[in-house]
Amino acid sequence: MGCFLGLPLRTKRRRRRYMSEIPLDLLVEILIKLPGKYLARLNCVSKQWSSLISSRYFCDSLTRRKQQQQPRLYMCLVDEGGQRALLSIASTSPDNTSFVVDQDLSIQGMGGYYLNDLHGLMCFSMGKTACIYNPSTGQHKARHIAEQGQTMYIKRHYIGYDPVDSQHKLLCTIVMYSDRLFNLKSEHWVFVLEAGGSWKKVVSHENYRPHTAFARGQSISGSVVHYLAWHDMYTCAIVRFDVRSEELTTIIAPEDIRDDMSIPALEMRAELIEYGGKIAIFEHSNLRTEPCQRHLVQDIELIVKGTTQDGKVILAPVDVHSGFYILCYDLQSNDLSKVEIKGIPHRWFDKDCYFDLRLMNESERVIYLET
Repeated sequence: MGCFLGLPLRTKRRRRRYMSEIPLDLLVEILIKLPGKYLARLNCVSKQWSSLISSRYFCDSLTRRKQQQQPRLYMCLVDEGGQRALLSIASTSPDNTSFVVDQDLSIQGMGGYYLNDLHGLMCFSMGKTACIYNPSTGQHKARHIAEQGQTMYIKRHYIGYDPVDSQHKLLCTIVMYSDRLFNLKSEHWVFVLEAGGSWKKVVSHENYRPHTAFARGQSISGSVVHYLAWHDMYTCAIVRFDVRSEELTTIIAPEDIRDDMSIPALEMRAELIEYGGKIAIFEHSNLRTEPCQRHLVQDIELIVKGTTQDGKVILAPVDVHSGFYILCYDLQSNDLSKVEIKGIPHRWFDKDCYFDLRLMNESERVIYLET
């Protein structure tokens, strides 16, 4: 005999009867308290469950609950053997100086490379596949695009939003090249996140220049996606993708950020960040040798992992280790604050692995992904 919200299950008829006997408000109140990964399991129980969890009423109720919660830090980890994990990390202090991994909300086998997010949806790359994950509902979708056949290629995925048609879209950038970006070719594909969606190739304009993306994307409003790219080993640019028109434009980055580099594409370390409501390049090639508060960083090499909601740059050590932490850098006051991250499983310490961080606010809206 099974159990359905504490009620015995013997037949499908009884199951439907018991569900209908529970007031809708009470049922929704129970469900919105469940972690997303459990909602995903319930979604597969029956069409009746799926219809309820995907309804606008349920999503609105879940959104109101999320608005009462603090933003969470998410951490993707991938090791050389392909083992993956997505850690959900919550603040445990009023001043947000200490975060602890929530084991109940963390998922083994989830996650990937180049994590970016929009409207509570995560987007990351895993091999040839773009993965979309909704931590609020536990939904996970994978979208694969056919391989191009070249031995050397780079593939990046970004998520954006068309506010006119209310559509979320995936942008896939594929780059084919020979050694050191010679014979560079690139193409771009778009996938609308809706039932029956398919990949569509972006038509390039006459002034389009092939490029390779080298950092994760940054989006402020969602309607425009930006990412850093190289046209060759010496020319850096910001690529702008308009999600509504599906047009790509490029802006050449200022030369002074790479004047002292012999081969900029190999030496420059930079990320796009949001600064004052605008897109900016944060060049951090010299962070290790010129930290602003050495007592916090010592000789640890740091990398940029996005920004906080109040505009502080998130810096993290290159390697995951015991006593892991991140630093929040205030560009206005030139000040660093240290944030401890506790509860990362020990098996990730002191080993070659990729990790990414994202501070996500899931309260903006809850979106149900259509199959």
